[in-house]
Amino acid sequence: MTSILHSLKDVMDAEQQQLSAGSVNGLRLASITEEKSSLLATLDYLEKQRRVEQDALRSTDNEDIVSRWQTITETTQQLRRLNQHNGWLLEGQIVRNQQALDVLKPFQETGLYGKDGQAAGSSLTRSAKKFSV
Repeated sequence: MTSILHSLKDVMDAEQQQLSAGSVNGLRLASITEEKSSLLATLDYLEKQRRVEQDALRSTDNEDIVSRWQTITETTQQLRRLNQHNGWLLEGQIVRNQQALDVLKPFQETGLYGKDGQAAGSSLTRSAKKFSV
């Protein structure tokens, strides 16, 4: 379980780097999110297994188990704080993206082509007159 937690920390550090960068690489961030989800699913499975074993060993006092559990608890608390920080960074990226869209919206063209298939707002008109010589 601790190796999965360390892998999750590495992934969350990579996520933080992406979110802290001036320009976010969407494909890389999506890959990181997918890897993070996979690790979280693995942790969920391991946690269920741990609970089953804990119930079976409840009557025994094992210092090794207590020590490992304390390490796991401390690591998960650090990961929770890191995840919360990454969430704040993500919110900041969303705000900056929305601000950029708000700046660009007034310059957005309503349509490139009119109903007749010609460029909208075009000042050039075609004359249907025929000239004969």
